[in-house]
Amino acid sequence: MNTVDSLRYALDRILAAIVMILVLALSFIVILGFTTRLMGMPLSWTDELAGIGLAWLTFYGSALAAGRGAHIASPSILAIIPLKWRLAVTMLSEICTIAFFVLLGWTGMYVVEILAGSNLVSLPAVSQQLTQSAVPVGAALFILAEILRLPELLKTTVAGNSSAESDAEDDIF
Repeated sequence: MNTVDSLRYALDRILAAIVMILVLALSFIVILGFTTRLMGMPLSWTDELAGIGLAWLTFYGSALAAGRGAHIASPSILAIIPLKWRLAVTMLSEICTIAFFVLLGWTGMYVVEILAGSNLVSLPAVSQQLTQSAVPVGAALFILAEILRLPELLKTTVAGNSSAESDAEDDIF
């Protein structure tokens, strides 16, 4: 296993653990919110924290999906492109994806800076900068996952035996 594969595996394990913790925490918060409402003693912070937890799960989960090549893609379109053009289309797709997440991360950092001194309404001890940090951190992790997956993606694209062809066949038949 080379260095890139080792880093990719380590990032995958770390992100999988984070996503699992977020799913468990979000489940607990939602169940707690439902239960306390049912008992007539709702906790004011469960709704706000559940929304933040869902955002965190979205960003960290998307980075995990990117590392596994499971994010939104159009393998059927790639499969119909002639083999000699697939590498160029794949590279253009990766450049656009990474550029989008660079922009998202940069914008996310700007938002985090703007939120300096702001706290949650229902939990005033929690900074909004912390809650919104999932945007730039998630974007950076997505970019890292894409870059670490790139060598394998390029190798399968050049070989012409990407999963896109089998996915396209499944879509047709």
